[in-house]
Amino acid sequence: MIENPDDMRGQPATNLKHPDDPAPHPGRWAIAIMVSAAIVLSYLDRLTLPWTLSEIQKDYPFSDQVKALFDSAFLISYGLMYLGGGRLLDRLGTRRGFLIVMIFWSLACASQGLAGNFGMPAIGGMAFALCMLVVSRFLLGAGEGGGFPAATRAVTEWFPVNERSTAMGIINAGTAVGAVAAPPLIMLVLNHTGWFGIAPWRWVFIICGAMGLLWTLWWFIAYHPPEEAVETDDSPVVAASKPAAVPIKALLRHKEVWAVVGAKFLTDAAWYFYMFWLPKFLMEMFDMKFSSASGVGWIPYAAAGVGCLVGGCFSSALLKRGASVNMARKLTLGLSAAFMPWVMLVPQLDSVTWVIVVFSLAFFGQQSWSTLVMILPTDMIPRHSVGTVAGMVGLGGALGGVVLGQTAGYLRDHGFSYTPILIVAGSLHIIAFILICVVVPRIRQLDIQPQTS
Repeated sequence: MIENPDDMRGQPATNLKHPDDPAPHPGRWAIAIMVSAAIVLSYLDRLTLPWTLSEIQKDYPFSDQVKALFDSAFLISYGLMYLGGGRLLDRLGTRRGFLIVMIFWSLACASQGLAGNFGMPAIGGMAFALCMLVVSRFLLGAGEGGGFPAATRAVTEWFPVNERSTAMGIINAGTAVGAVAAPPLIMLVLNHTGWFGIAPWRWVFIICGAMGLLWTLWWFIAYHPPEEAVETDDSPVVAASKPAAVPIKALLRHKEVWAVVGAKFLTDAAWYFYMFWLPKFLMEMFDMKFSSASGVGWIPYAAAGVGCLVGGCFSSALLKRGASVNMARKLTLGLSAAFMPWVMLVPQLDSVTWVIVVFSLAFFGQQSWSTLVMILPTDMIPRHSVGTVAGMVGLGGALGGVVLGQTAGYLRDHGFSYTPILIVAGSLHIIAFILICVVVPRIRQLDIQPQTS
């Protein structure tokens, strides 16, 4: 059930008051753009490997299960650090915490360019260079796992509840910008580097890592918590209390937390499969070269960016028209989920144009969905614990990606087509939406008290 009859009208957005609502600050939209830039780099960094696999494979051949291992190494550490990063951010604060994780993941991204055999023997039948790539992907995931918990905390700190989905839509749109930028940027680097005798595919990782380090300088100079920002006469800033940790066990007593984590497990399984396997799918199924695949492979990611903005803005618009938070979030989630089952048609399509159209619909729906799911913790969880819950949600999503990714690699290496994988992926958002509606009949602030020292 989406809405209780008594809750249909809600309150106008101007009267909505969340217990943790900050006073509006004129610099809040600039903060959203700065955090979105970090998410751009996050998705650019994580997609460097999928788009350079064909070049790396010329030097170090590997199977689909090894490719799935690269993805799983990233996702396992990403999920664990998503949880740990959320906890870290709740303790260190957004400014210091984001700075640390960004430096770490930028160096990890650059380290992928160092992969080589160095005269070392294979490990478990896998070339030493490939093992190094697995380690680098693990480290990259560990760093990037703090990105979205930091983004969620920044939104909670700077934005009132009726603006949060729009702010998160802007931030989440960075995923699409990074993904769209990846193919042409990587092709540019592959075609115009090779400096100092270093293979062009290695420069892809080095340059992307350096871009992340440049962002950390911007963050260090420009970002300060809203309570430290300069007050203006028309926009007072209320000082925030220091974060107090709530045990994870206490958070897990709430079925609503389990529902959001479970929904993220299901839907991110599909998302990570699409994101990491689309380049390989296009090259294999349509016998496309890198230049051709990258020429069309960016389109679904662009649609994902539109989905981020449409989903976030649509939910905010509903709030401004007087809908309750419950209705605004769930209606948008349901409409987003409706875009996903179309991917089941992909195996029946012989035209790359129609395949791109269908994947674009799915990417649009997924990122509209993702924007709203990432907002749910801010709607239900007090500020002192929102980073931790955002981390738990991210861990659930990463584990879902591991399960479906490993399954896909196994099936592909054992002669199966993409059809069963796409049927499963296309059904997961519908199942997740039903889960949220059943377990969370009304989205509301939960009574979660911080620990007292």
